[in-house]
Amino acid sequence: MRTGSEPATARSALRARLWLSVWGLVWTVFGTAVFALVGRPGWAIACGVLLLIVTVDLAMIVRHLRQGPHYQPGRDVPPYQPPGDYGTGGPRHPRWSRRGPSYSRPPRHRHP
Repeated sequence: MRTGSEPATARSALRARLWLSVWGLVWTVFGTAVFALVGRPGWAIACGVLLLIVTVDLAMIVRHLRQGPHYQPGRDVPPYQPPGDYGTGGPRHPRWSRRGPSYSRPPRHRHP
């Protein structure tokens, strides 16, 4: 169910990002070394720049993982409650009438 507060309460898959960064680190080190040995300095520099970016990303991921459950909740931590719903006891729904929700529906397209 969408609550409308997803960007504020989104969670990141840091462990997946960690392994993808390690994979990128391995390939950029390999690419930098191979292109330097083959004599392609342009490609070696490009892989070296990517190596720097991947290393910074990996450091940020490790930092966030070490900060604990505030940044990477486990399965035992429930999702955050959307802002503004602390006193209502549940998520807000659009006003309903006999004909359905009060918000307008998208137009129906008719194809020939």
